[in-house]
Amino acid sequence: MQFTTAFIASAAALTASALPQTTPIATGQGFGVITIRSGSEIQNSGVQAARSSLLVNAKSQNASCDAESNFATFYINEEKELHLWESKTSYRPQTVFVDRSGMGQGLIGYTTGVQPLPRNGENKGWEIVNGELKFKGTGLQACPGSIDGAWSLWLQGLDKPGWNENCTSVIASAIKTDSPIGCWYTE
Repeated sequence: MQFTTAFIASAAALTASALPQTTPIATGQGFGVITIRSGSEIQNSGVQAARSSLLVNAKSQNASCDAESNFATFYINEEKELHLWESKTSYRPQTVFVDRSGMGQGLIGYTTGVQPLPRNGENKGWEIVNGELKFKGTGLQACPGSIDGAWSLWLQGLDKPGWNENCTSVIASAIKTDSPIGCWYTE
């Protein structure tokens, strides 16, 4: 089963219940993420990766993938680092980080290969709690007005992270996939 098929089926099931999936996802297991925010335009929207950011409702990731996909596939390793699933033709890992400092304000992004973390960046502490992706116990929020009309993802905690307006908290529901699609995401 392709990730996109499983993803759409899971999203449809979640629409009815509005609760995160509770199927356990093992360390190193591939998963996608959908945002749950009832009554919003980002309800049941797949999380994407582009230009070193995590996004929702982007027209395209412009990623080079092993199979057709407009959604990111992730995994969490034993050190609680969140990684983007690598393409079979890519040899540089892409690792998700957060910046919870006053300067970063909850910024979520990703580095490529040996690229260093930003000054206040952290990449260890990702986990799936009751089906929801969190960083050190903190959930995510989405802010409109990003790349090509997409919404950018940030950690919860500030009303206007990065001076973005009209942000809303979301449940970042992790959806396990048995057929992860690897991609090389734009930096």
